Amino acid sequence: MEDKPESPLQPRIQFPGKVLFLTICAAGIGGTFQFGYNLSIINAPTLYIQEFTNETWQARTGRALPDHLVLLVWSLIVSLYPLGGLFGALLAGPMAITLGRKKSLIVNNIFVLVAAVLFGFSCKASSFEMIMLGRLLMGVNAGVSMNIQPMYLGESAPKELRGAVAMTSAIFTALGIVMGQVVGLRELLGGPQAWPLLLASCLVPGVLQLVSLPLLPESPRYLLIDNGDTKACLAALQHFRGTRDVTSEMEEIEKEQASCQGRRARRLWELFQDRTLRRQVISLVVLSSAMELCGNDSVYAYASSVFQEAGIPTEKVQYAIIGTGSCELFTAFISCVVIERVGRRVLLIVGYSLMTCWGTIFTVALSLQSSFPGMPYLAMSCIFAFILSFGIGPAGVTGILATELFDQTARPAAYMVCGILLWTILFLVGLSFPFLVKALSHFLYVPFLFVCVCGAIYAGLFLPETKGKTFLDITEELHRLNLTKRTRVPTWSDPEVIQSTEL
Repeated sequence: MEDKPESPLQPRIQFPGKVLFLTICAAGIGGTFQFGYNLSIINAPTLYIQEFTNETWQARTGRALPDHLVLLVWSLIVSLYPLGGLFGALLAGPMAITLGRKKSLIVNNIFVLVAAVLFGFSCKASSFEMIMLGRLLMGVNAGVSMNIQPMYLGESAPKELRGAVAMTSAIFTALGIVMGQVVGLRELLGGPQAWPLLLASCLVPGVLQLVSLPLLPESPRYLLIDNGDTKACLAALQHFRGTRDVTSEMEEIEKEQASCQGRRARRLWELFQDRTLRRQVISLVVLSSAMELCGNDSVYAYASSVFQEAGIPTEKVQYAIIGTGSCELFTAFISCVVIERVGRRVLLIVGYSLMTCWGTIFTVALSLQSSFPGMPYLAMSCIFAFILSFGIGPAGVTGILATELFDQTARPAAYMVCGILLWTILFLVGLSFPFLVKALSHFLYVPFLFVCVCGAIYAGLFLPETKGKTFLDITEELHRLNLTKRTRVPTWSDPEVIQSTEL
């Protein structure tokens, strides 16, 4: 009997997992890496951009811009990034539905290309407005990619590796932060002449994604459940798994397709109206808010002053700050390795509990730093420990929730909720942080500690464990939990008696 020729839908892949690994890298380098990178590179050229703003205004009007207006322009440059992220989060859901996961990430790089041009020529054009617009566009790019990247990877990974694959979003975020800190050093692109190139360097990861991602498959679940394309789904699965035998996984996706049959993609407000999604929505809102309100971003903002209090020379503080980003990167790798063994809930509980512990010690150290000589060093150690604890659980696990707790029809809208919460809270915390420092002084972290305690309690009591379960199993379990109270209604209640009498 002659062997049948190989079908183009049955690719021969030599190394199992190779395509999935390349997809993780391609999606991450132009996705959450961009978010972390653009979040950190803006710190290095702060003084240079403020001087450029003042010089530009003086060249236009013949008089210098007052200091408070220079600070206002600078605060707008910084805050336009999360504002753009909010717009991007609102775009992400419709883009994921109409274009698909992969094409959305590819199209999203248009914002990067335009922003890089604006950054690169802002100095020659003597226009700080170009910097403001570029930051807004990079925010839109980050808002889109931070929602679609974990959705794309979570839908493409096997259930045994889904948590680890989705955790790579946190790894690329931390990697982007560290790379931004390194590239922003004075010896590299953090000098007074090179800052336009520093801002425009976001073009490099964007180009890398544009070159690599088109060669990789689309999300198999999107191809079958949303598009109804069985052949394309089969080909994508075979590419991702590196084998022709994907029968069991195809059956799982087909069952999920059958359960979603006849249902359109949910709109944002419909998530809050559907009783069968109540527990998922509450978990998403509570834990996503906790991740942004736990104080990790504020620890980064406070790090410079604490390091200076500990006696680190001002010119060396930039190297110590690189250590903080490296801590988060290290723990993101650790979490990626252990998440499929210990589960999501355990990592969240442990992470928030440790953050509560270290945040308490940090508050005590700040309060006593003028009384005991060793307190600044204790505070510095707590900063590293706090960031390590954040990276263990909240940093990565929270981003998996929207993928695992919601089915295919509700997932894009769920990520829109995540994005709106993330960028709104990031904007509000950045805006209010200086006032919190002034009002609470050394007790700045007391509100953040309360959030960490609430996050640990909620994860322990109300969040279901999703480790090793299929999307359909998770959906059915949550459906039972959401309808528990309704099934407890006695069969002899008034409405049923009336209904039976009418019949």
